Amino acid sequence: MLPFLALLLWVPGAGATRACPHLCVCYESSDFVDCRGHHLAHVPRGIPHSTWILDLRRNNLSSLETGSFDALWSMKILLLSHNGIGRLRPKAFKSLGFLEKMDLSHNLLAQLPPDFSDELTSLKELKAAHNRLSALAFGSLQHLESLEKLDLSYNQVASIEKGTFRGLSRLRHLYLQSNRLGVIYNGGFSMLQSLEVLFLGTNNISTIEVGAFASLHNVNLLALTGNQLIHLKFKTFLNIQTASTQLQLAGNPWACDCDLQRVFSKILSVRHLHVEDYANLTCASPGQLAGLPLLSVDTQLCVAETATVLVITVTVLVTVIAAIVMAERNRKKSQEKNWNESDGPFEPQEK
Repeated sequence: MLPFLALLLWVPGAGATRACPHLCVCYESSDFVDCRGHHLAHVPRGIPHSTWILDLRRNNLSSLETGSFDALWSMKILLLSHNGIGRLRPKAFKSLGFLEKMDLSHNLLAQLPPDFSDELTSLKELKAAHNRLSALAFGSLQHLESLEKLDLSYNQVASIEKGTFRGLSRLRHLYLQSNRLGVIYNGGFSMLQSLEVLFLGTNNISTIEVGAFASLHNVNLLALTGNQLIHLKFKTFLNIQTASTQLQLAGNPWACDCDLQRVFSKILSVRHLHVEDYANLTCASPGQLAGLPLLSVDTQLCVAETATVLVITVTVLVTVIAAIVMAERNRKKSQEKNWNESDGPFEPQEK
């Protein structure tokens, strides 16, 4: 009987001295409230004020209303993934000033409201992957001053405003893969001096402005795989002043010519830059090189150009020499003619 009673005391909610929301399970010893997978349409009422972890994953939440988490000052982790959340009302996160981790992934968010970060000044990790976000604005992120990890992958972000991330001075990991970015502009990642990992793979990036990564002083991994890059500018990566940076560049439709070979030759010669997947870079053009690894043809890409330059140089040199020779011949002929004319006709003397 005694062992049974001891077991009963450990059953979630058994012997609890505080209320627990209907359909949820409250683990009093760990301040964990588990409301997963109960088709909840609203954030339940009566969540204990001492709750540290609230799990609302896999429900039917369509919006977060104003004050949904009112008075939950102790909350550290809020899990909201796999719902149908498409709207965040003003002050939806009121009282969550000590929240450190929030998961909003796999929802229907098309935008983050201007006041999104107002109450989230202690947040260290934010997951908003697999939503419908199409743009990012400085206003919605500016107060996330403690944020260290931001996952915005698998959205529809087509552009990043200059200074969007400038309030995120402690950000270390930024995931933007599988969006719709086409151009990386100067200033897009300004003020991210602490950033260590930047994932930009599987977008539509075809252009990177020269100063786009200039402010990244600590980045050790920059992933640009699976984009639409044809050429690169050496200065784009030379501006990354770090102790060591790994670059991932495979899966782009490289135009393998002498210019590209020179750029990669320079990048590979820089001590702190390392193209991690250079062996996997593949040519998409010209046609005769399509499908071939860049590594297998890189030493040949400038041969034809060098030969062409050499032929042109020799041709010009021969032409110049021929012109000089002809000029010299004409000068001598002209000189001989002048001498003959100055002597006059030959007349024999009379006896």
